[in-house]
Amino acid sequence: MAMKAPITLPTSSVARNALVAIAVVATGAAVYWLRDILTPLAMAIFLLIMIDGVKRFIEERTGIPHRFAGTAALILVVVLFFASIWVIVNGAAGFFSEANGVTSRIGPRIDQILIDGARVLGVETVPTAAELMNQLDLRSYLADAALQAQGVLTGAFFVMIYLAFLIASQSGFRRKIVGMFPDRTARGEALEVFERVRGGVEGYLWVQTVTGAMICAAAWLLMRAVGLQNAEFWTFVIFIVGFIPVLGGAVAGLAPPLFALVQFESYWPAVILLVGLQIILFISGNLIQPRMQGDNQNIDPVVVLLSLAFWGKIWGVVGMFLSTPLAVMAMAILAEFKGSRWMAILLSGDGEPYADSEATKAPPRRRVNPPQAGPD
Repeated sequence: MAMKAPITLPTSSVARNALVAIAVVATGAAVYWLRDILTPLAMAIFLLIMIDGVKRFIEERTGIPHRFAGTAALILVVVLFFASIWVIVNGAAGFFSEANGVTSRIGPRIDQILIDGARVLGVETVPTAAELMNQLDLRSYLADAALQAQGVLTGAFFVMIYLAFLIASQSGFRRKIVGMFPDRTARGEALEVFERVRGGVEGYLWVQTVTGAMICAAAWLLMRAVGLQNAEFWTFVIFIVGFIPVLGGAVAGLAPPLFALVQFESYWPAVILLVGLQIILFISGNLIQPRMQGDNQNIDPVVVLLSLAFWGKIWGVVGMFLSTPLAVMAMAILAEFKGSRWMAILLSGDGEPYADSEATKAPPRRRVNPPQAGPD
């Protein structure tokens, strides 16, 4: 029996794919090595996109002139950024201070939980809370927490510096685009790619913010009804972690019930919180959020998970927050070029990247003005 000749690929395709693979690996290594520099820059760009979106929202809804709308948006986003950091730090301090006040009953309560759990599982001997605590190196954990807090404050400072320079450099954005793309057609295509990337990120921010506010309102009412301590702090935590895919929902649905186990003598408050929060998250994730999401968030769930793992490994918590926006940006850019459109198809949820489907329907390219987020 004669053997069939192997399928041969064009040398150009093999070389191109190999170069792409090498470039991806090299870029990943460089991004990891330069993470201390790139993470505040990425967060600053993220804030710049938010400022531009808020500015255009103010212009459309209020009719405020361009200059004043940019200044108002800049002030609003910066204030909210620092307010978020203050709420996290102050709320965490208040949470631990109140926890110290009830330390005397935390140990016995954990012992009772362990005994009840062992009884259900049929285990005869269980360790006490004191024995478990002795096995933990609390001093190292507290030192790590202090370093993390210091890193947050330092990172926020550098984010503001990058943001200031990005806003200052916007005045020359048009001249740079003209210099990079002298041809008007190519320039219009480049600006349209930028518009698609910005639209995808802004759409993601809008959906997460609105659905997060809905979840927080319902969760706050539930936690107040149950009587959970620091309900406001947990509400803010739920809103922040909502921007982290997969892990955010787990934290939002499990953290308050776990602390309710320690606070209350009965298990019913924790059960009510667990069931109630899961229902709220299910309704939001399966009914409300899909209706609000547009084609610009047509990303495969596996890609979302892989993006979370990849950027979380490279950039830590900041990478987790930015993992989905970065995936949206990658799909929008890859879908605009014929040679990389296959990668956008793999990233998309239904195999039809929005940029590809719209390109067949869209009229001829038109000139798009670049964003002006900050004050002129």
